Amino acid sequence: MFAHDIIKKRILVFGVNGMLGQRVTNHFVNMENVEFLGVSMEDASFIPGIDYLRVDISQRQEVKRAVLDFYPDFIVNAAAFTNVDLCESQRETAWKVNVKGVEFMCEGARITDAHLIHFSTDYVFNGKSGPYSENDKPDPVGYYGRTKLASENAIRLTAPSYTVFRINVLYGVAHYGRPDFVRWVVSSLRENKTIRIVKDQINNPTFIDDAVQGISKAIEFRKTGIYNIGGREFLSRLDFTYRIAGYFDLDKTLITAINTSELNQAARRPLNSGLYTIKAETELGFIPTDIEESFRMMKDELGL
Repeated sequence: MFAHDIIKKRILVFGVNGMLGQRVTNHFVNMENVEFLGVSMEDASFIPGIDYLRVDISQRQEVKRAVLDFYPDFIVNAAAFTNVDLCESQRETAWKVNVKGVEFMCEGARITDAHLIHFSTDYVFNGKSGPYSENDKPDPVGYYGRTKLASENAIRLTAPSYTVFRINVLYGVAHYGRPDFVRWVVSSLRENKTIRIVKDQINNPTFIDDAVQGISKAIEFRKTGIYNIGGREFLSRLDFTYRIAGYFDLDKTLITAINTSELNQAARRPLNSGLYTIKAETELGFIPTDIEESFRMMKDELGL
């Protein structure tokens, strides 16, 4: 056995109790060549048996202590204030979590020379001329998007080494917490509930396992920069819902098409959006999962 065969990567994940964080944890926690520490806001980890620490990322000393005590090779930030409408009314909290928390992680990364992997969003764009590449100029229309753009800028300026992944309409398996969009559609239609779905928001939804694939590739190649992760198909939220209903053999007549404006939401949404993934495919070897294949994987794992 060669010495490099037994060198372990130390991976610290912020936000392990969130939807993305749970999936990242499941992927890395039992790997032989990984030493793993998960942190989140809650008193305990949703996933039993992992090394866990309660951390409020809006508190500099808590973030700094977690990073310095563990001394990671890689920091993965899967934590965020993602309620787009609440970000408008709770701006101070949104900024503390989405921007200050990231700045604190960058401080820790500089001291430990860790590579920071962070998740951003298509909400950094205005949604007037999507899909977007990594080189398109950001222009967020809401406060959530502004905080995520600010976090990207903080990382570019202060992290010693980083990968930022922009994703959109994240869906997939999370065993704890609120259901993702696919599970919500399936459960609603199975209960014969009418659901109102917007027809004027265009995206290429990101399967959560593809986001994890991105992290794995970033660790493998240690590529620095911004990368888009998303599905191959660009479609409206309404069409995505019809695809879900079709795959799970549900009643499409229960789906009512509406415009985003009819929802009277606090925050504006980028409508004509989506993210080109060519850069991630070429530089990282990223391979998006087909929509139907992602539904099959969810069905198998969750028994949908």
